[in-house]
Amino acid sequence: MTPATRRLLIILATASAAALVFILVVTGGGSRQPTRDADPAPATLPREDASAAAAPPAAPSTVETPGAGAPAPAPAAARPLADGDLVAEPAEGLPGALPPLSAERPPTPLGSLDPEVAPYRIEFAPTGAGIDRVVFSRYWNTATQRRAFEAHERAVARGAAPPPLPPDSDRYQFRTLGSLGGFDVPLLSMRLLFVEDRPVNLFGAVWSEVSPGRFRSRVRDAAGTPLLEVERAFVVGEGPVEGYRIRLEQRVRNLVDRPLRVRWEQYGPGDLERDQDSYIETRRLHFGYLLPPDRDPAQATVITGGQMLERKTVLDQTRAGDTSLWPNRDSEKGRYSAAWFGSTNRYFSLAVYAPFAPPQDPSRAMTASVSEVRSQIGGLPGAEVLFTVLYGPEKVVPAGGTASWDLGVFAGPLERNLLFRAEPFDALYLGGLITYVMSTCCTICTFAWLANLLIVLLTFLQEWVVFDWGFAIIALVLFVRLLLHPLTRRAQIQMTRFGKAMGALKPELDALQKKYRDDPKKLQQEQMRLYREKRINPAGCLGGMLPTFLQMPIWIALYAMLFFAFELRQTPAFFGVFQQMGGWTFLGDLSAQDRFIPLSRPVDLWLFTLTGFNLLPLLMGFVFWFQQKYLSPPTSAAMSEEQKQQQKIMKVMMVVMFPVMLYAAPSGLTLYILTSSCIGIVEGRIVRRKIEEMDAAREAEEAAGGGPSRPAAKEAGKPKDRLGRLYAEAMERARQRQEEKKRKTKRFKDRN
Repeated sequence: MTPATRRLLIILATASAAALVFILVVTGGGSRQPTRDADPAPATLPREDASAAAAPPAAPSTVETPGAGAPAPAPAAARPLADGDLVAEPAEGLPGALPPLSAERPPTPLGSLDPEVAPYRIEFAPTGAGIDRVVFSRYWNTATQRRAFEAHERAVARGAAPPPLPPDSDRYQFRTLGSLGGFDVPLLSMRLLFVEDRPVNLFGAVWSEVSPGRFRSRVRDAAGTPLLEVERAFVVGEGPVEGYRIRLEQRVRNLVDRPLRVRWEQYGPGDLERDQDSYIETRRLHFGYLLPPDRDPAQATVITGGQMLERKTVLDQTRAGDTSLWPNRDSEKGRYSAAWFGSTNRYFSLAVYAPFAPPQDPSRAMTASVSEVRSQIGGLPGAEVLFTVLYGPEKVVPAGGTASWDLGVFAGPLERNLLFRAEPFDALYLGGLITYVMSTCCTICTFAWLANLLIVLLTFLQEWVVFDWGFAIIALVLFVRLLLHPLTRRAQIQMTRFGKAMGALKPELDALQKKYRDDPKKLQQEQMRLYREKRINPAGCLGGMLPTFLQMPIWIALYAMLFFAFELRQTPAFFGVFQQMGGWTFLGDLSAQDRFIPLSRPVDLWLFTLTGFNLLPLLMGFVFWFQQKYLSPPTSAAMSEEQKQQQKIMKVMMVVMFPVMLYAAPSGLTLYILTSSCIGIVEGRIVRRKIEEMDAAREAEEAAGGGPSRPAAKEAGKPKDRLGRLYAEAMERARQRQEEKKRKTKRFKDRN
């Protein structure tokens, strides 16, 4: 083996290990961003802050009247308002309105914690007519709590006495994560209303509850004359699936006898709580865009490719003074309009979208209610919270008329069966919120397209073949190994024969090295001549690495898929058999570490947070060691000391580095690699036995016929693999160039 070939082998082996390091370290992106756990409390935004708030550029004015179709042009001018501040106040004096909301009298919640009735319970904040928290009825913070919930459900279904449920505080929930300017900001709460370009603060305790989920306020001038009636209503569907369809009705009714120009500002989807088992930052912002009418007249296609923003990118951009998220340079260049905008963490999303509900609301465009999206940073130093603000377009509300800024709201899991099947999520392609990508800096490198194929295949195996996600992963291993078996078999045969040929050639190579030790060029020429005479391709051993490199994209895509797939969240392996052994946590969550022996307190390490003693990565290291020590071909006596040292380095990389890099990886991934390695051992033994049988048959045929058989001679005379042919052709061209150079030199000397 030439030094160049040996160096290439080391580079390729190092690259395979570096690929996994790239996943765990580089693509992890972002440092830890702890969040402050703050109990929601009533807050009032001072009018000075509201008045000083920067207003977006005004959109073209439109008029909307009750029951009207297309908006009509605005009047040329409107009568100016009287001097003095405009004030918002609870609409308690209006018919049907209840007393003002306060901390002592919180709003009535919507929904239920019974999963058969509703997917969650929505608790509203007493300020801003926003959401204090969304408490999910079926989802829990840990796999142990989920198993306790499922045991309770099974007992209820059997009519037996159910075990107690975990406390409601253990349920998964969206909630207010931090403050902005010293005031806690409820989810999707109201911010400002501009009347004739004059701000009105609607963030404080200026709302009355008309009915559960419906809030009303009114705006008066300095003389006390009511100008506008403002109403926000969260209309939630009934049922475990329909409950995810939330319509946020936002209306302004003009109470005076002249038209008024009005625009609207509210807080949008921002930071969600970070996943407990996530050792990398997974919170992102997403947009769904519509093509311009000249490219898609029906505007029925929603595109999401490349419209994802990492949280760290948005924070850096906001700190630099650029708060604009949409419109942005790409959307303006492509003339895209927005269909939806959402925030995600590892498994859940809060998004707003166009109130698409044909035939009454056939438009997928959100621009009738949102004309601009900006970012803001709140929280405390070291515990920053990302907020977004939605700016509504300016509309002219005629005397006695009503204008609306309605939106749809999705608050729920990133579950394929929900987002790709239920309406209106499927029609709006809210499934674009689901991204199996470790980092936007290298979307291609993480093979997102392959991850989407893998989740479809795994889901099929789980639902129709093995009925368990752990067994589905093992079945996927069998499928991939079967698919790559012809390549694996050919590669192992090639490497085995190459090793034997190089061992037989070692004495002659040593003699050449001794003879031409002071002439490297001549040594290389003689080595190439010897390889050609013996019909040996020095690069032939590289084909043996091909099956490993072909599996690397599968490992990377599987890593991203297992990390982000909601279907595997808190899902045990092998029908939960280990959890039936006294609640053992081993393989109780395929999307997290296997936790063979859990720790009572997590240990924060450099690459990850150690939450327990994990068995599968250590077993994987043992399998690699066993394979190299007892099943790999023995070290050839013809190998030099340098070659032996390189082989030892490669063994250390496989035995030590891979288990370390994968120690905190999802247990589903380590289960895949461990199973693949074990099957590879069996497959290797079968292939080697086949090689021995082929060699024995060939030797017997040669002994009987007095020479090599015709097929063997033909095989020996011509490289079979494409890499070998290319290498031989390159060597021949190099030889021809060398001879031509010698001829030119000789002619030059003859002329002189």
